[in-house]
Amino acid sequence: MTRHVAVLMGGWSAEREVSLASGAACVQALKEAGFDVTPIDVQRDMGALITRLYPKPDVVFNALHGRYGEDGCVQGLLNILNIPYTHSGLMASAMAMDKPTAKRLFEEVGIPVASHIVASEEEIRKGDPMPRPYVIKPCNEGSSVGVHIVRAGDNAMNFDGTGWPHGERVMVEEFIEGHEFTVAVMGDRALTVTDITTERNFYDYDAKYVDGGSAHTLPAKIDKEIFDACMDYALRAHQILGCRGMTRTDFRYDGERLVALELNTQPGMTATSLGPEQAEYVGISFPELVTWMVDNAECDA
Repeated sequence: MTRHVAVLMGGWSAEREVSLASGAACVQALKEAGFDVTPIDVQRDMGALITRLYPKPDVVFNALHGRYGEDGCVQGLLNILNIPYTHSGLMASAMAMDKPTAKRLFEEVGIPVASHIVASEEEIRKGDPMPRPYVIKPCNEGSSVGVHIVRAGDNAMNFDGTGWPHGERVMVEEFIEGHEFTVAVMGDRALTVTDITTERNFYDYDAKYVDGGSAHTLPAKIDKEIFDACMDYALRAHQILGCRGMTRTDFRYDGERLVALELNTQPGMTATSLGPEQAEYVGISFPELVTWMVDNAECDA
């Protein structure tokens, strides 16, 4: 009997457009793999979503990104409905999305991180909370949404003319110049290391999602010691947070220090996104990848 998979996409976070792209790609790949697929553009109406999920699908493929789809909220709803879903469960999703919490756990298992503090708008507007250069980032957003680098010589912090966009608290983190690496993990297996380069100021939202915004070299042409450390740390990060399915951990390397930045429980899911690109490199096609994710879907209930 053909399994029925509902694909959740869209949502109302700052990453809605990215989620729609991921969802559309997953719908196509799941159909190619032989599943009966129902795409659902999630709106801020849980009653409507619950209605769309009846009769219950066999599995929900979670292609949502950002708040509510990646932070444990929709995972909690699916737990209540007792519907297996792809990617990580409620607790792992919530801890990974909260960057300060994730970094504390990383340090517990020996994963190096950049020095950081959590600060309020008032504290930051009073003056530099740490020596420049540093990064200001929301505590619970993805895709580099709201990230600002403050460098020596900058006259003012740029908030894009919108006032203070970050919420009550933000993470202020030392900025590590140099390479941007990333490693995808599938279950208990780290796939490879990608070296990401961009002509932009840093690997921001446009560098991630605009055509030509970045270039990917995989496997990264780096010393074996650093390559192996990235692979090891990515798997440790996945395990300490209790993740499942596919995750992706991002790193910075300045030639001396390698630090983990964050773990993404809902990495981009188009055929050319970083995670699927690494899966393709190790011989797993995009339809095979989404099939594996459906086969490994679980429910916390």
